[in-house]
Amino acid sequence: MGPAGILPAGRYLEAVAQSFGPWTRLWFAPTLLWVGSGSHVLMAMCWIGLAASLLLTINVWPRAMLLICFACFLSFVSAAQDFSGYQSDGMLLEAGFLALFFAPPGWRPGLGYSHPPSRASLFLLQWEWFRIYFESGLVKLLSGDQEWRHLTAMDEYYQNGPLPTWIGWYVEHLPHWFHVATAFSTLALELAIVWMLFLPRRWRIVCFLIVTPWEVAVIFTANYCFLNYLVLSLGFLLLDDRFFQRWVRRNAEPQDVEAGTEAKKAAWRLVSDFGLAVSAVLLSLVGYVTTVELVSMVFGRLPLPMQPITMLEPFRIANQYGLFAVMTRGRYEIEFQGSNDGHAWVAYPFRFKPQALDRAPGIYAPYQPRFEWNLWFASLGSWQQNPLVPRTEERLLVNGPDVLALFAGNPFAGGAPRQVRAVLWQYWFTSIPQKRMTGHWWTRRLIGLYAPVLERDDQGKVGIVAMPDPLPPHD
Repeated sequence: MGPAGILPAGRYLEAVAQSFGPWTRLWFAPTLLWVGSGSHVLMAMCWIGLAASLLLTINVWPRAMLLICFACFLSFVSAAQDFSGYQSDGMLLEAGFLALFFAPPGWRPGLGYSHPPSRASLFLLQWEWFRIYFESGLVKLLSGDQEWRHLTAMDEYYQNGPLPTWIGWYVEHLPHWFHVATAFSTLALELAIVWMLFLPRRWRIVCFLIVTPWEVAVIFTANYCFLNYLVLSLGFLLLDDRFFQRWVRRNAEPQDVEAGTEAKKAAWRLVSDFGLAVSAVLLSLVGYVTTVELVSMVFGRLPLPMQPITMLEPFRIANQYGLFAVMTRGRYEIEFQGSNDGHAWVAYPFRFKPQALDRAPGIYAPYQPRFEWNLWFASLGSWQQNPLVPRTEERLLVNGPDVLALFAGNPFAGGAPRQVRAVLWQYWFTSIPQKRMTGHWWTRRLIGLYAPVLERDDQGKVGIVAMPDPLPPHD
């Protein structure tokens, strides 16, 4: 999203500015990158967010650090275009926003015994945790996907996800009854077990002991970036202080001492009351919007005020979720190749995606290689729906360093290729006998050309050499 990247943020913000007025554009794209979107600004925003997150980890001024992290991540999400269209981004922004009201105030607040979190912020974080599960269960039923109805959704799940793991390879080869059981257990957990949140304390602890190992298993068998780590963390809110008393010793924390003149005390009370009022309004809006979004999944559009939903939508702090509504029925991979003569083609090596047949799938979460994630989604559609593919081809034709950094290497380090193309493969996990014989984790079959073949002439102009034929169904 840098100036020389695939989807430059500057060009996107220019288009937004041309379409909206000076104030409306700030609401449509709430990002600090309106100040500037050059490489130095992007790097500064990343480093500031990283520093704030580290200070938050050691509990230094948590509310201020959360605000900085939220502002930096929202700025990225609002300008990253196709690279930020994930539900996990909304989950993190919603949790980060609610955490502003959940975290204790002060420079070094300790465990916050003197300032316990508001019940509203605690409930809304628990509510987010519940909705991630329950809404995901709802969409599986509402989508009408036959794989969930027949409990075959997990048969090739470990192979067909965005970035499989080597552990997932072994789990894929477990007996069919295991996959049926995990499909049924997924629906049971998302649609029934999570309701334990609203039951008495012992039931919530039982729920925690069920969902936590489940999330850990998902983390090891699939790479869903920070999504499962976030849901895992939110799950700890099922517990209370009593649960941790045997392991955490409560030290005496300094109490607030009222000091100063009556005028200062009155001013602080006024500020406190104002902050309480603002918190009540904002948290009420989030609660209202998320509830309406959930109910509308079942009953459709209701005759209720929709303005709050529209107002909060650009900030992605009150979302509707739904993971794996329809399972992908195959694993497809886009591969970029370059050539100097149009006959001998050399592939650009990816960092994380399946490509070399003998390379074991890795475990990369919570890191999310967004470029390769987007290519997985693009492989399920056409190049017309995914302009990042031909734009990547264009940047490879000039050896663009910012785009080449997304790959594991540059096979044309001595000079940019004359032609670049994107082809589509279908991949499968090898069987256990195949792996024993060849050592390969994958087998693959070439489907065909995915996007137009681009060529750079002697004057540096880019043109189309060949157009792809219509691809067979692949979803």
